[in-house]
Amino acid sequence: MRISAVNSRRSLNFAMAFVLMMFGWAVASAQAPTTQSPNDRNMSLRSVPNGAKMKFRGVVIDHNGDTFTVRDRNRADYSVVINSRTSIKTHGGFLRSGKSYAADELLRGLIVEVEGRGDDQGNLVAEKVRFDESNMRAAITSDTRVSPVEENQRKVAGQIDELYAVAAEARQEVTRVDQRVTALDDYDQSAAVSVTFHVNSAVLSPEAKQQLDEFAVKALAAKAYMIEVSGHTDSTGSEARNNRLSRDRADAVMQYLAVHHKIPMRRFSSPMGYAKAEPVADNRTAAGRAQNRRVEVKMLLNRGLNQTSKGTSPE
Repeated sequence: MRISAVNSRRSLNFAMAFVLMMFGWAVASAQAPTTQSPNDRNMSLRSVPNGAKMKFRGVVIDHNGDTFTVRDRNRADYSVVINSRTSIKTHGGFLRSGKSYAADELLRGLIVEVEGRGDDQGNLVAEKVRFDESNMRAAITSDTRVSPVEENQRKVAGQIDELYAVAAEARQEVTRVDQRVTALDDYDQSAAVSVTFHVNSAVLSPEAKQQLDEFAVKALAAKAYMIEVSGHTDSTGSEARNNRLSRDRADAVMQYLAVHHKIPMRRFSSPMGYAKAEPVADNRTAAGRAQNRRVEVKMLLNRGLNQTSKGTSPE
């Protein structure tokens, strides 16, 4: 488990280092100016009064569908809406008619003259959009250079988001592993049984065997457990006799579970005989002494190994 924790920390460190490397590379490779978010851009737009006629010259700095943001020479930004009635042409041409363009051909960086009227949302609904052919060629050249860089930035940003998610998951896994490692020395009692014996006897009675059979079913269905066995006596007899008898009773229980139910010996902690040291009833009465002549059997689940991590189960 401690090796798993070290490996998880190494994975986290690698992921975080790679994130920082990619982030630095993205910043260094940023060739184009960062565009504003839609909310920031909407707050900075100059509103056009509803029905007011307006004509100005500016540069296209952004577009979204048929809505364009145009910045004039005073660095004021306007939202320009193109519709089916908008005339989009170049200056001059044969008989000064100019060449017609579609709305999606108005690129960022194109210098345009816009004429139209304001709507009820503060946009300028364009009636005419005019520009020079030379400005269109310049805008095409600029777009060819900038667009791949911006696309690359979007891809890198997506990769960084993914790497941060991986790093966060790695941190969570390290936390889970640390918790499991810390809990390796902690046990929770899952099942327990107490079987009693006759006076001066370490022989299991039929009733005691039935109790142990029920306990064994629970133990064999468990994972990452150990069994604690402790033998006890009443207060009658010598100390040496009681020490030996309490150990014999604990050994009898452990042997029954191992032989009859095939519970591996590695699951047992060393059986312990406590003699008369831990009575549960009054030794001055026959009923009390009968309760004290016992073996207590407890199944303890390892808290660390039973804390399953994602996609795994305790062994």
